[in-house]
Amino acid sequence: MLDTDDIQVSREAQEGRRQEAEVRTHKDLELWKAAMDLAKAVYLVTSRFPKEEVYGMTAQMRRAAVSVPCNIAEGAARNSRKEFIQFLYVALGSLAELETQWILATDLGLARDESLESKIEQVRKLLLGLLRHFKQHPPT
Repeated sequence: MLDTDDIQVSREAQEGRRQEAEVRTHKDLELWKAAMDLAKAVYLVTSRFPKEEVYGMTAQMRRAAVSVPCNIAEGAARNSRKEFIQFLYVALGSLAELETQWILATDLGLARDESLESKIEQVRKLLLGLLRHFKQHPPT
């Protein structure tokens, strides 16, 4: 019997297969679109941080947030699946960095009750779903 986690994993795998079949450029990836939305949200949230954080937390979070869609785009533009996977893992690392900075910003009182957590989780699920798809469906 499938539980809700299995259904979610199945949906993510289906999304990975669908994306692979329809992708012409990185701009066609739902993952890239979600990562771009996350980066825009980070810019919006950090614009409300104190001015003394402009070279600290603001810059760090923005850099990490922009790194996610940029690595997805660069990987998608490469000639091999292996390189694409490598860039997806770099994007996953940047996402973890952003999440850590977000937790710290929240703990320090720089941000309150923002929706970034759910956007970070959405991008993580899409990233892991695409990576899982690549692992389960090696090139023939």
